[in-house]
Amino acid sequence: MQDPAITPDLIAAHGLKDEEYARILEIIGREPTFTELGIFSAMWNEHCSYKSSKKWLRTLPTEGPQVICGPGENAGVVDIGDGQAVVFKMESHNHPSYIEPYQGAATGMGGILRDVFTMGARPVAAMNALSFGAPDHPKTRRLVHGVVEGIGGYGNCFGVPTVGGEVRFDASYDGNCLVNAFAAGIADVDAIFYSAASGVGRPVVYLGAKTGRDGVGGATMASAEFDDTIEEKRPTVQVGDPFTEKRLMEATLELMATGAVVSIQDMGAAGLTCSAVEMGDKGGLGIRLDLDAVPVREAEMTAYEMMLSESQERMLMVLDPAHEDAARAVFEKWDLDFAIVGETIAEDRFLIVHGGETRADLPLSTLASSAPEYDRPWQETPAPAPLEPVEEVDPIEGLRALIGSVNHCARDWVIRQYDTQVMGDTVALPGLDGGVIRVHGTTKGLAFTADVTPRYVAANPVEGGKQAVAEAYRNLVAKGARPLATTDNLNFGNPEKPAIMGQFVGAIDGIGQACRALDMPIVSGNVSLYNETDGKGILPTPTIGAVGLIEDLDQRIAWPVTDRMIALLLGPEGTHLGRSALLAEHLGRDEGDAPPVDLEMERAHGEFILANLDSIWACTDLSDGGLALAAFTLAEAHGLAVTLDVEGTAALFGEDQGRYLIACTFDAAEALMVAAGQADLQLQMVGQFGGTEVKFGGSEAPLAELSALYRGTFEMMFG
Repeated sequence: MQDPAITPDLIAAHGLKDEEYARILEIIGREPTFTELGIFSAMWNEHCSYKSSKKWLRTLPTEGPQVICGPGENAGVVDIGDGQAVVFKMESHNHPSYIEPYQGAATGMGGILRDVFTMGARPVAAMNALSFGAPDHPKTRRLVHGVVEGIGGYGNCFGVPTVGGEVRFDASYDGNCLVNAFAAGIADVDAIFYSAASGVGRPVVYLGAKTGRDGVGGATMASAEFDDTIEEKRPTVQVGDPFTEKRLMEATLELMATGAVVSIQDMGAAGLTCSAVEMGDKGGLGIRLDLDAVPVREAEMTAYEMMLSESQERMLMVLDPAHEDAARAVFEKWDLDFAIVGETIAEDRFLIVHGGETRADLPLSTLASSAPEYDRPWQETPAPAPLEPVEEVDPIEGLRALIGSVNHCARDWVIRQYDTQVMGDTVALPGLDGGVIRVHGTTKGLAFTADVTPRYVAANPVEGGKQAVAEAYRNLVAKGARPLATTDNLNFGNPEKPAIMGQFVGAIDGIGQACRALDMPIVSGNVSLYNETDGKGILPTPTIGAVGLIEDLDQRIAWPVTDRMIALLLGPEGTHLGRSALLAEHLGRDEGDAPPVDLEMERAHGEFILANLDSIWACTDLSDGGLALAAFTLAEAHGLAVTLDVEGTAALFGEDQGRYLIACTFDAAEALMVAAGQADLQLQMVGQFGGTEVKFGGSEAPLAELSALYRGTFEMMFG
């Protein structure tokens, strides 16, 4: 098959700007082949090169005494003591999931699991953060069903528990849903595997499933806006097979024990191209590939297709040749392909041979570490207008508006689609503040959460970025876990628009401030830009995934709330209604500023909770819906009503940050108040748990009625 001529239209179709193509000509001193054009397109797009975000990502804190490996590898690695580490990362599969929701979400789950076990860790937990359009939009129902089924179908078959996540709805996502997938695994600290190739003349080995034409150009598609040609992009979506992935994981972990692995890399975005280039570049080596040796499942595949295919369940390894026979035997046992497809070379070259002809011969370092980097113009997000007065609302009617909305009702229907207890180590199911698993064979636990409030980030990117980290911190603390580290999934619109780039810059600033103040470094992550359709961007959605350590599971906050227990508020009374859930869901208003985040108070309150675990039966942070929603959901989770002795809309529904609601006995409440006084912290009794009527500020309703609304809304809309 003859390659097409390199034309301006073909260059543009590969997502390359005129100045980028000119740079290619300067680098190689000639016109590229079609395969070379595809390789440059794959490696220089946003999804692989981070060319619009690298400048700002470098400002984030990535180090700490607990960090073994920060950003730059397949996943981050954090020490959890006793010679063990937690390995975790979050990544997006937004564009593929909008085009083909089931396979897009399923392969997003598959890709993030490979990122974890490629490092030598056995996956032990998964989460997801999902953003969909308005509930009544004609595409939303199909997307919700397809994405949830795709995540469940892949994760359940693979055999990893889903322990947390979030689901939101907003019209800004009508044309571009977000699917952010998180996975974590456990590994021994002396058995972590990295991707940097080493040693000249060593075999490069292809592992796993065969290569097909699915996903060709997927990374480039993920780095562009959508328009009315969206249906034409369906072939760029990968197709996943969780049973093959399960075999691939077992084979990979067994392979690692043989001593055969010099370096290893998941074939994710841009497939064989990106995995080979990254391994070579990190090791300062070149790579030669013979595509005639690549296992394929379709006839007459071209070099271009093989290099850019994103077929799933594949890995690339640099092999210690002394262990070749043992390594091959492992993969043959698991009925997976094992093929030597190339070798490492000393020269800075990426040499691709197919059918006896050279299809690409490029300086390898220019494809990865020397990719373009932009300092894009950006505009600071203007300060929002002050919030107009908010009328007092009936507290129970305000609560009904929240728990009867698709954004704040229970997610039971979603959670039921996922296996939350496979592997037998789940000790807290997805719920108010994320989930908890046991570190197998120990008394330690790991807590997980994923958080962001996009309406805050849109109003005030700096405070919104800080709040996403702070809420993640609080959710871990509320489980009795000491926060360890974070991963981020930064979802934004078109960075070539200064206003959008300004949102990104502001959010990074806020995230960095909070991560430093709360000792939660960023150890891995993903940037997803161009989340726009027909020029309309999503709300800025920088999702923060966070992991915390519980040294002894007997000390976690997990006691049952019982009748007549005291409700304590740690922190000041609510005042802030700007950009609040009440304003949006009950009053139909989107006004005011995001709540300010006092990071010193966040830290002080978190330390107080962790220092007084013996006196706390249950705990949740105050976020969306303020004290009212926190009190109802904490009580309802234990089958109880609650009475709040608090008056006023702002006091009940204000979303002031840094606050917790605590449930405990009367004696424990007295002890906590003494301790809070000694620490110069605000802690006050605000009510009592129990009874059959929910009573807020003189207004009341039966718990049974409110619980039915809270538990039934999501299924009524989407079940």
